[in-house]
Amino acid sequence: MGLFKNFLGNEESLFRDPIPLEFDYIPKIIKYREAQQQQVALGMKPLLQQRTGKNVLVHGPPGVGKTVAVRHLLRELEEEQEGIIPIYINCWQKNTNFKLILELCDQLDYKFTHNKRSEELFGVIKDMLNKKAVVLVLDEVDKLENTDFLYQFLEEIYRKSMVLITNYKEWIVNLDARIKSRLLAELLEFQAYNKVETRGILEERMMYAFVPGVWNGDAFEIAATKAYELGDIRAGLYVMREAGNIAEEGASRTVDTTHVDKAMEKLNQFYIKKKDELADETKFILELVKKSSETKIGDLFKVYQQEGGASSYKTFQRTIKKLETGGFLTVIKLAGGQEGNTTLVKVARSEKTLDQFK
Repeated sequence: MGLFKNFLGNEESLFRDPIPLEFDYIPKIIKYREAQQQQVALGMKPLLQQRTGKNVLVHGPPGVGKTVAVRHLLRELEEEQEGIIPIYINCWQKNTNFKLILELCDQLDYKFTHNKRSEELFGVIKDMLNKKAVVLVLDEVDKLENTDFLYQFLEEIYRKSMVLITNYKEWIVNLDARIKSRLLAELLEFQAYNKVETRGILEERMMYAFVPGVWNGDAFEIAATKAYELGDIRAGLYVMREAGNIAEEGASRTVDTTHVDKAMEKLNQFYIKKKDELADETKFILELVKKSSETKIGDLFKVYQQEGGASSYKTFQRTIKKLETGGFLTVIKLAGGQEGNTTLVKVARSEKTLDQFK
């Protein structure tokens, strides 16, 4: 009891509001993404003129503002346009047709879903959406187990604009031809922020999140540089939040370089810990991928066998999938060519990925 009384009695805080340091925080103004937001908004514009909109595939590496920029537009739609229904779904969590349909029902406030089949529920959704226009954003769309829902939505919803967000532009290559012909998505790339942009975004978040003057200038520069090196704004946000917590725990009135150094140790050790938790066989396969760079999965399996690997090809594929899910590898599926469909495997763009922190 006494310990918690001590915590509650310490009313001074370095934080003004920690929410702006969260990964899913949406600022009032999205810095350095005005051009990309304009292109997405142009895809939605026909909906304002009682016509169907365009579809956009937003792609780029993690932590470059794809989701926050698009969700900012959805918030504007919700506040300013009564005739358009904005819907955002993350496909990492809702990765099957039935889960997507249930989520749509929930967002449309339709509660009578018990003991009803997908087809029946989609009929209800269709009736509700076709009374207005809809913008549907599917984030991490590459995590969908199948794409039947995309076909159904494109075919049966009249006035709509779809925004599909993914880290992998190559995802669209493997779509069924029927879906691609209806989707006709414009490609929109979000590139990594440069050093000036990275610093500007983190400086703005620092201003919102912390009491003025508590950050040492050198400490902030270290955090911003780390985020730039990793190409991921979320790295900077994580380091800033942890450094602030460490400073508070030490009863410091400022955040200095020692606090940032400790925060970056936590950032790096988290990845190392995750890697250490992998089974020996999984580590073995990960090291093979590192040595082989970007390699076809079939060729990689041959190398695995030559190096003494004894698992079957299906087990090998499952291990590759596990490493991809954990953020250690990137798997790219390519369609066409002389050999037909091809799967390439390579080490993730940055080993110190922050996907685990989501």
